[in-house]
Amino acid sequence: MDHVPHIAVVDDHREIRELIGQYLKKQGYRVSTAEGGTALRRLLDTGAPDLVVLDIMMPGEDGLTLCRTIRSRPGPSIPIIFLTARTEETDRVIGLELGADDYIVKPFSSRELVARIKAVLRRSNSLPPQRVVRRASAIRFDRWVLDFGRRELQGDDGIGVPLSTAEFRLLNVFVERPGIVLSRDQLLDLTVGREAEPFDRSIDNQVSRLRRKVERDPKNPVIIQTHRGGGYSFMPEVYTT
Repeated sequence: MDHVPHIAVVDDHREIRELIGQYLKKQGYRVSTAEGGTALRRLLDTGAPDLVVLDIMMPGEDGLTLCRTIRSRPGPSIPIIFLTARTEETDRVIGLELGADDYIVKPFSSRELVARIKAVLRRSNSLPPQRVVRRASAIRFDRWVLDFGRRELQGDDGIGVPLSTAEFRLLNVFVERPGIVLSRDQLLDLTVGREAEPFDRSIDNQVSRLRRKVERDPKNPVIIQTHRGGGYSFMPEVYTT
């Protein structure tokens, strides 16, 4: 039997989430709705959806806070599409930096939302699968521990090494797919998503910066290796902690 994608719709306005949910069900999706953070956490605890449609402007825990919550949880990475207002450009940028896969600006048509959902699911399903599914809040490799809650790299000496948002997202992708050769385009899809530009070489710069933090000798890297044809692979054994 074909897998039916499970979409979670999170919005504090009951009419909006019910309208979106009803339309998605008519398009053949399995849908769950949540009015905020508490309901979303209950949903995540019962089984991860394939994608979350998440409103940014909500009372209490807003969409940005909930995006951080989703990204810090153990388990496979869940694609996120933000619902935003035209005046929320800064929030859209922050959301993408936090790991959202796409955004759609209100008011929007139901057909546009479905098109975005299909595109994000198609992109996520076409990428190499995770080999390491996080069941804890940190992953150990070589002489390092990557703390997902603090978004920090910690050495065996106990000293923390701060990571930029881009470095954290790239390292997160690597530790979840050790030993897999990932092309620049795949790394851009996994770290930037919709915002990636054709022929974008920023991944090379991010890899160079990350090597300076994790490699004993960045000029002769053994943790992040380069492959002919424009790919990179993460070579150490990876352990959940």
